[in-house]
Amino acid sequence: MKSLILMFLILAIAAGMATAAEMREIELTDGTIVTGEIVSLSGGVYTVRSATLGTLRIEESKVRAIRLKGSAGSSANTGREEMSLQNKMMSDGEIMNMIQGLQNDPEFQEILQDAEIMKAVQAGDVATLVTNPKFMRLLDNRTVKDIKNKVTR
Repeated sequence: MKSLILMFLILAIAAGMATAAEMREIELTDGTIVTGEIVSLSGGVYTVRSATLGTLRIEESKVRAIRLKGSAGSSANTGREEMSLQNKMMSDGEIMNMIQGLQNDPEFQEILQDAEIMKAVQAGDVATLVTNPKFMRLLDNRTVKDIKNKVTR
């Protein structure tokens, strides 16, 4: 279980880093398509930077789908970045204790029960993960943020 959570967190942190400056097509429930960079997801609201519309705040409930614009894959550096993240996480006792604590976090457990997310995690499919609103919402989890801050310092 701990190795699954570690793998999940490595991908979550990599996905969080990958979201910066990547253009997305955000399909709203009314059919509108907004193209832009997702800056954050906090409190159920996406902040999106669009070249044509400026900075927008879009409620998660109004988002039907989020897709990568252009290429659907991650960079060749992703594998090296994931190994580096894993090494940092495993060599830090405090981070490993934080990871252990996530086993009892109901929000985290709910995500681990999502078949689509777990399929993407097991495949290392960061592109799919960053387009999943549930997964992106988990990046707002306090413990996940704390782990990310410790690892990316």
